[in-house]
Amino acid sequence: MSWSPILDHSIPTGDAVDAIETVIVPRARDLGGFEVRRALPSAKRQMVGPFIFFDQIGPVEFLTGQGIDIRPHPHIGLATVTYLLRGRLHHRDSLGSNQWIEPGAVNWMSAGHGITHSERTDGPVRDTGQELAGVQTWVALPKDAEDGGASFTHVGAAELPFLDAEGKKVRLVLGNAWGERAPLPMPSELFYADAELAPGAWLPLPEEHEDRGIYILSGSVTSGRDSYEAGRMLVFRPGDRVAVQAGPAGARLVVLGGATLEGPRFIWWNFVASSRERIEAAKEAWRAGDWMHGRFRLPPDDDSEFIPAPDR
Repeated sequence: MSWSPILDHSIPTGDAVDAIETVIVPRARDLGGFEVRRALPSAKRQMVGPFIFFDQIGPVEFLTGQGIDIRPHPHIGLATVTYLLRGRLHHRDSLGSNQWIEPGAVNWMSAGHGITHSERTDGPVRDTGQELAGVQTWVALPKDAEDGGASFTHVGAAELPFLDAEGKKVRLVLGNAWGERAPLPMPSELFYADAELAPGAWLPLPEEHEDRGIYILSGSVTSGRDSYEAGRMLVFRPGDRVAVQAGPAGARLVVLGGATLEGPRFIWWNFVASSRERIEAAKEAWRAGDWMHGRFRLPPDDDSEFIPAPDR
């Protein structure tokens, strides 16, 4: 006799099927003068696709003379994605990159074998004060790119695909989705988008990607029979056709995902790697502090201080 799920009361059917696999409530972190909300990694999920780290920055109001001072620090085995909604940040790195990050643009910094960078609000921005809000994510690199060379690319907002229809305004920041592809080549299959939805508007999630999630920056969305407010990350089951609907005040979302990597990753401080040995080697190199001949350099325009490695 064949088995039918309808006869098993523990198996949801019809409208009772929930496409959401995981709901993540971010943890608040004080980074000294401003707060971030960290959704990844979490106890429920290490990654969504290759995205292994997700911080919502602010919104925070800096008065005259105040700002962010994230001193030079190292990364390996990942790419950082810095995307701002409001305000400006000054990026400097050990490749010599010196770039102001502005809303709607994307900064992609691939660490590979090792890179050092700082992020500050300095100069005239600090003199006048500003409101700052945005998102920083890390993309774990595939094994064949972990020990590659470091790189930095900045792409302005005008160069990114922008979709505007049926109450949806979507900027595709990275990867491919909805028939569009962002200009930056990616080390693995992924997508990352900034979506603004009018009240009641529907947004289908890309079906071509294995792992998909959304983070609600503002407003609310409905998925299935449940509503979710700002400050939640929803991770959806692979293979399902999924769309979310904005609530009565609309919604702003980060939509992301992609192919899962070939295995889990180890994380220690700012390092991501497929093996503990890679992490240990990077620890020793940063603690050695040989900025002239060692694995890590300091940014040439910001080399008077750095963040020491944690004791553990």
